[in-house]
Amino acid sequence: MRRVGLIMLSVALSLAAWVGLVLAGLLNGWGRTAIAPQDDVRAFMSAASGKIVAESRGNAVFTLIDGGRVHGEYFSSVGRPVDQDTLFQVASLGKWITAWGVMTLVESGRIDLDAPVSRYLTRWTLPPSAFNNEGVTVRRLLSHTAGLTDGLGYAGFAPGAEIQTLEQSLTRADDASPGARGAVQVGAEPGRGWIYSGGGYTLLQLIIEETSGEPFNAYMRRAVLQPLGMARSTFERPEGEDANVAEFFDEHGGQATHYQFTAKAATSLYTSAADLTRFIQAHLAGPDGTLPGRGVLRPETLADMRRPHAAQYGAEIWGLGVILYAPNNAGGFIVGHDGSNAPAINTAARFDPATGDGIVLLETGNSLLATQIAGDWVFWRTGNVDLLDVTAQFPRTLLILAVGALLIVVAGFVAAWLLRRRDAGRAMPVGEAP
Repeated sequence: MRRVGLIMLSVALSLAAWVGLVLAGLLNGWGRTAIAPQDDVRAFMSAASGKIVAESRGNAVFTLIDGGRVHGEYFSSVGRPVDQDTLFQVASLGKWITAWGVMTLVESGRIDLDAPVSRYLTRWTLPPSAFNNEGVTVRRLLSHTAGLTDGLGYAGFAPGAEIQTLEQSLTRADDASPGARGAVQVGAEPGRGWIYSGGGYTLLQLIIEETSGEPFNAYMRRAVLQPLGMARSTFERPEGEDANVAEFFDEHGGQATHYQFTAKAATSLYTSAADLTRFIQAHLAGPDGTLPGRGVLRPETLADMRRPHAAQYGAEIWGLGVILYAPNNAGGFIVGHDGSNAPAINTAARFDPATGDGIVLLETGNSLLATQIAGDWVFWRTGNVDLLDVTAQFPRTLLILAVGALLIVVAGFVAAWLLRRRDAGRAMPVGEAP
């Protein structure tokens, strides 16, 4: 029995080692090869463009930024041509720009990051809950740590459909994505952990309107977009034949519906690669000596937004309105935001504050391509695995863990059975058949 116990202990230790080995491989990119030689910007541009050619089924605009300057651009389309000024609906990527709008009101003293949001609400209030609603603050809404459990995700309203008011959407969104609860409410203790909440940004949309006294899009254009030179960007659907809006495609290359949204702050930004490049450049010192923030935000505010405010499984993953994708090997993070929506919108923007390098990729017709190429860029730049790459690989990793664990357990049982069989054979009287 003692030897069987030792076998079981070996199995337990082997399982622990296997889990650690597989997770370390996932987090450190073991076995992964960068798509281009390190520091070879032209090779990365070529490899990424080739991936777009091979996998895009719609429109794509790709900009590579090197040291704060545009190194190269690539455009691809199956319908009307697109260029650096073509407006794409960028889904959740717009949350990053919304966060700038919130922080302008923080800097002007109209919003306290750590005050209960109830202080700013007159048109709608959070429903009663079993948790402390007064723990819902603007800081926690920005970092998805407010305990909201709406799970939103907005699918949008089809052309001709009645669009909800902002207050109605907060109470229960009629356009909630499949699987989302859709009601903005406190379902977990605020501040205790990270729970992604699109509804939290819809609540921030209301707070911006309440504190500024202006419609959300009007304030964002006046206070953020126009001062940064993002003159064509808007949170409302552009109209007119000269709007230059990218056509929408599904993953098979078919024309897709152009949806509209009540939740503008969370998912309705229309912007271009050129405007997003200006936005990334606004995080850096200008060539003429202008400070990061370009007078819209202070440099110390930008630094605070990039500071970790939320973690999951021990990894720091979120700031104030920005995703912390991976360490940049200079004491900070590669930061930015992605967007994804049905049927096949995928957008990504990332940059390294230490070097001014960045990437912008906007596309329709493939639900993962922009995120995948942006993840390739992070690994190529830093040798570190992008947060969303880890998330995307997790189902495959679980399968590998399960198969390996099963083999270890089976091997342990076989070893124990063989040991018991051998011991039983030794105990038999001489001449007795087994």
